[in-house]
Amino acid sequence: MTRPTLGIALITFNAAARLSQCLEAVSFADEIVVIDGGSTDATAGIAEAHRARVIEARDWSGFGPQKNRALDALTTDWVLSIDADEVVSPELGAAIRAAVLKPQADVYSVDRLSNFCGQWVRHSGWYPDWIPRLFKRGTARFSDDLVHERLVLANPDATKVVRLQGKLMHYSYEDFETVLRKLDNYSTAGARQRHAAGKRGSLGTAVLRGAWAFVRTYFLRRGFLDGRAGFMIAVFNAQTVYYRFLKLAELNRMR
Repeated sequence: MTRPTLGIALITFNAAARLSQCLEAVSFADEIVVIDGGSTDATAGIAEAHRARVIEARDWSGFGPQKNRALDALTTDWVLSIDADEVVSPELGAAIRAAVLKPQADVYSVDRLSNFCGQWVRHSGWYPDWIPRLFKRGTARFSDDLVHERLVLANPDATKVVRLQGKLMHYSYEDFETVLRKLDNYSTAGARQRHAAGKRGSLGTAVLRGAWAFVRTYFLRRGFLDGRAGFMIAVFNAQTVYYRFLKLAELNRMR
């Protein structure tokens, strides 16, 4: 019997900061495909240096469609989908290799631990964060969402999802500039997604939803246990929601 093959599906855009560490951690894979949105930094060169096949796709239509392009470009039996700011820990890497060699399921979820401006976050609704990322070809695809895409199982009622040991280390917000940039990008993408679905926004909705996002993150999801980072995350969530609905109201007005 031939050994099952594993491919890495990755999308990038100006992701040079953490990409080398990300790809080194999955050097055991048989194939790596990077769909790049037209980076102007060293992203493509770093990816190619780690034997990745880089495909440029500047016609951005959302995180989900872009990730599906990476899935379609792979030829392997199994797929591990990761982001350029995520690093597979040695323990998780060993668990992935074992799962592919002797599978007990068609889909596996990983335990993602996120970092906010230098601090690992274990509350605030960020952790635990089990997400399906390793799957047998043909058993799943990403939703077509512009942002906050999710893995959609082809047969959810019959598909068993098993959890893997180890951590997926997520360096999501390296500094304050990244926080502000993502706040703007996520609120804009969220507004466009809701506008396309026929939803409406207003100043009142923005204020109420933003306030609720802070309360939910800081109190109900125990963000206060994360100290300074927890408060900052609660504010970030509140601002993202607030601006999302303000931008949605503006899109409604321009309709």
